[in-house]
Amino acid sequence: MNRIRLLLKKVLVVYLVIWVLVFGFFTSNSTAMLITSGFPGTQDNSLIQREKDLQKIQVLLESKLISQRLSDLGFTADEIQARLAQLPDDQVHQVAQHLDSLQTGGDALGIVVALLVIAILVVGLLWLTQHKVIVTKSK
Repeated sequence: MNRIRLLLKKVLVVYLVIWVLVFGFFTSNSTAMLITSGFPGTQDNSLIQREKDLQKIQVLLESKLISQRLSDLGFTADEIQARLAQLPDDQVHQVAQHLDSLQTGGDALGIVVALLVIAILVVGLLWLTQHKVIVTKSK
């Protein structure tokens, strides 16, 4: 009886592991957004939001580094404006939202903080285990 129970437990565990792996590998990325209401005046709000988003994108496009890179790629200012005008409202809003998360020079502060935390953890672990690190000069 115990052998059957043990075998059934193993079979159930293997079955669940397989399904978790299958669902884990074949999931699709999904995003959630708020939908606009059908009330009057929401069209005006979406136009105002689009203008704000376009201004935010325009400020980025006017920066020297970005404008130089786009001109190196062969885009003129008129082409960029035409393509920007063709984008739907939701894509303009998505681009404007992601501009805030961009770091121009990378996130060096995060790397420095992570290295400091790791160093503090190593020193704390050495102190708790009462190990000593001795550095000697070799000949």
